[in-house]
Amino acid sequence: MTPRQYLFARNLLFRLDAEKAHHLSLDALRQLERLNLLGLLTGNNPTSTPVQCMGLTFPNCIGLAAGLDKEGNCIDALGRLGFGSVEIGTITPKPQEGNPQPRLFRIIDREAIINRMGFNNPGIDSGVSNVAASHSFRKQGGIVGFNIGKNKVTPNENAVDDYLKCLRGAWDVADYITVNLSSPNTPGLRDLQAADETARLLETLKHEQEKLTAASGKHVPIALKVAPDLEPQHIADLSQVFLDGGLDGLIATNTTISRSEIADCDFASQAGGLSGAPLTPRATDVIADFYSHLGDQVPIIGVGGIMTAEHSQAKLKAGAKLIQIYTGFIYKGPPLVRDILKAVK
Repeated sequence: MTPRQYLFARNLLFRLDAEKAHHLSLDALRQLERLNLLGLLTGNNPTSTPVQCMGLTFPNCIGLAAGLDKEGNCIDALGRLGFGSVEIGTITPKPQEGNPQPRLFRIIDREAIINRMGFNNPGIDSGVSNVAASHSFRKQGGIVGFNIGKNKVTPNENAVDDYLKCLRGAWDVADYITVNLSSPNTPGLRDLQAADETARLLETLKHEQEKLTAASGKHVPIALKVAPDLEPQHIADLSQVFLDGGLDGLIATNTTISRSEIADCDFASQAGGLSGAPLTPRATDVIADFYSHLGDQVPIIGVGGIMTAEHSQAKLKAGAKLIQIYTGFIYKGPPLVRDILKAVK
């Protein structure tokens, strides 16, 4: 698929409601995968160098960020597009519908998206079944991340119980597990990013990780996903928590609640997390700040506003070991994956 072909398809999809277009696109990908036609659409991606990270071998440095395949039922199809890893979710213990619609908004002239989805997902049991049903991506060496969160109705003082239930449930099917502490769309969730709260949560999760590793003979790395809206001292404090607690990986960053880059846009007043081009410089700065404290002791997966191959290189230069894309993939499609692979191989 050429950039011009994708732009034509995107313009058709952008005539639809954003959430309807999202589901239609995933349905189409699954159908093309079942009919063995997806390879004809995407062509051959450039060869790339595997990356060692968190004790895992990633086929390449490009991953799909959590939030696109919320249910984990499109892994094989997405893997055909050139990603070395696909992170599904966020998945919570119980199914939940998320926030009322509309809850997904495009800001096309800024190549941005605002979402307040609210962890809409089928729950841990269905999420695990969906991931277990995927085969071809893993056979080709693809890495599957499993992003977990707490249910909206669960108070923060009991959040650890939700994370533990998801950790145990996802253990057998996940290559790594991401603990989402930074979505702005679950009330109070970001409070868990306070250094003392994060330290307590990480200690409990690492203890459970040790028990599950001993019982299963399989080690699954644990990563935390943080917000871009962190002050330098907060980054320094969290970095020390991560080093002391033996965190396996850090995903930086989630969406931002800032509207400084889109203050003049019609959708600026919409609640939710902002992603895409307006987040590019801030996410890169946060990665660099964390790397200044963590070095290579805790590998960083860089996310946020990667709209071009140059943006991906900037994230890697700032200290990221791997990168993930989401909004850039919506706006640029499979050609962006190909461009990044060419640039970083």
